[in-house]
Amino acid sequence: VTYAVTNFIPPSGKDVISINPNTGEIHLTGALDFEEVSIYDFRIEAKDKGTPPLSGHCKVVLEVLDVND
Repeated sequence: VTYAVTNFIPPSGKDVISINPNTGEIHLTGALDFEEVSIYDFRIEAKDKGTPPLSGHCKVVLEVLDVND
């Protein structure tokens, strides 16, 4: 099974969120700032290597909390 991230809302999410294509682990690649974006919405797609390949997806919503206020 391989994993991919698609459909970022906002599109800037692809600059701070990545996924390991082999394990599906989601990682941050940059800092999150509540004042800039408070919610990231994206999809994870999992695809197998069968013939024909089958796929599934899920929606992930990441809410950034402002702990300084």
